[in-house]
Order: sequence, then C-alpha cells, then structure tokens
Amino acid sequence: MISMQTTQHKLSPPSLEELAATLDLAVKKNYIHASASVIKCPDLRQEPFCLATQGLSGDECVADIGGQTHLYPRPLFDKKYSLIECAKAMNMSPDQGSLIGAGAGPFHVVGQNSELAPNLSWKDGFENINNLTCVAKIDIASSSDGKAVCEQCSTTECALMMNLFGSSGLTGPVLKITARGRIGDGKSFSEFLRDALHSEWSQRRQVTIGGVFLIKTGKALFHIMPDFPAEKDLPFNSRQAVDSWLTFHRFEAPIVCLTVFHSSGPENLALRMEHTHCFSAEGENAGGHYHYDLSVDEEGAEEIEYEAYLNTAKTLYRIDRPE
Repeated sequence: MISMQTTQHKLSPPSLEELAATLDLAVKKNYIHASASVIKCPDLRQEPFCLATQGLSGDECVADIGGQTHLYPRPLFDKKYSLIECAKAMNMSPDQGSLIGAGAGPFHVVGQNSELAPNLSWKDGFENINNLTCVAKIDIASSSDGKAVCEQCSTTECALMMNLFGSSGLTGPVLKITARGRIGDGKSFSEFLRDALHSEWSQRRQVTIGGVFLIKTGKALFHIMPDFPAEKDLPFNSRQAVDSWLTFHRFEAPIVCLTVFHSSGPENLALRMEHTHCFSAEGENAGGHYHYDLSVDEEGAEEIEYEAYLNTAKTLYRIDRPE
C-alpha cells in the first residue's frame, strides 16, 4: 500500500429540509411524477437495495482518493489502496461504520482492470466485516465480444481512484427522492441533482452528498473499463482516446447505484464532482459506471423511474491528491 497524504475539510451543509425544498422544485420540472422530502431512512440492507449497512447516518463524511490522472495519460500501477486504510484515514470509528461509493477495482487482485462499487460495513475494531462490494469487468477469458460480468468481490482493496461516502450506518433522517417519466434534458439522475444544488447553493456553501438510488424501471447507459491497453498503445493522448477505449453497455432495471457528488468545491482539491457505480439488484451481469438513462426505448414504450436515499457529508477528506 502507498503512503496516503490526507487533508481534512469541515463542511457546513444546509439542513435536509432546505435541500429537499430545492430538489423538490427541480425534479418536478424534469419528471412527470417526482418528489423530494425528508424521512427516516428505511433499512437499506433489505431488497432491492442490498447494502451492507442499515442507514446513512452518524459521522457522515466523504473521501476523494487518487484521481483520473492516475489512469491517463498512463496507468500508475503503484496506486493501490485499502478501503479499510481509507476508513482509518477518514477518522472513522473502528467500532462501527460503513463505506459505499465508486472507483476502480483492484487490478492486482481481480487480475485485470475493472469498475468497483464499494459496499461494506464493519464492527469490533474492523475485525467483523460485512463486504458486499461488487466488481464489474469485461470477460477477457471467454471471448472478445466485450461481455460484461458483475459479481461480488470479497477483497477490501481498490486502485487508482475512489469516491466514498462513509457513516456509522445508523438509521436517521435522509433525503428521499422519487422520479418517474423524464420530460426534461436531465438524462443523468445524479448529475441533474448535482446541477440543481450547484445552481441554488454554490455561491453560499458547498453541499456534498452520498447515498444510494435505485433504477426501478427502464434502461440506462453504463461503461466498464476493459483491461489496460498494451504498452505499445500507451500513453492515452486525449480524453477522446480514453472514451474510445471504454466499453459501453445498456442495462435494464432494477439496478442499484452508489453515488457521491458535490455542488461545488475548491479547485486546489481537484475533486471529482460526481461519481456513480452500480450493480444489478437481481444478480444479473449488469453494472459499472452510470452515465444516464435511456428513458424511451426503440418502440417508444420505456419509462425511467428512480428512488433515492441520500445524506449530506459533514467532513471531506482528500486522500493522495494527484500532483
């Protein structure tokens, strides 16, 4: 594991009630049926969410670890991290806690590059770990047709970049957002929520959000990183080259999405403003990095529907910020 330089930044978000009012107005402009409110968090361990933690409350924090420049222009293979060591760097209690989020899978464990959806909780000094983390990868062994594989990954390691929402995993008040039938241009649910908070709050204070949303019906577009390019094909000479290297997939609901996003943030921290990784709610080979919904299928019959449970972070940790 590398040495992780960490900086800590206190946040003072608005109340959940204030944020619910902002988001309620926004989602009703983008969806036919929509609402945002504050409720007591349901037990997210239950289907269809299948999280390793009951709630999203208690010492809420986020971490931005590494970054995209650890992937391109050239992958930095020394950038290997431990989710447990990240939790310690986030000053999380060893007695009880949880992490969810999005990042790159541990290539040194999985055996190839992949997308990671961290989903774990712990008790008793990090000894009793419930790890439901999923990895989405391209099956390079069976064929060359870019078949997606999504499965649970028992390791607590990761690599390159990671965005995490941490909490004690307690039940408490959260934002509940429902949205069905998109009528606006906000195709990405998480980016749409981020944009709404940016418009209303960015000049007053930073709002950082983490949590889970379910794609209940419809289809969405995802990417899954294939294995790393051969040395002769490196370095990536542009972001367009990276996009051409990625594999893109359409997956059907139900899909669970773990998300972290910021309304704004100081430039010197080089934050990733939104990051969402997903896995199938029914154990199918569907998951990866969420891009946006495909609200209408070729027959014009598909309709997207979301259900989200989110909370604000009170502390931000920047870990191993790229130069």
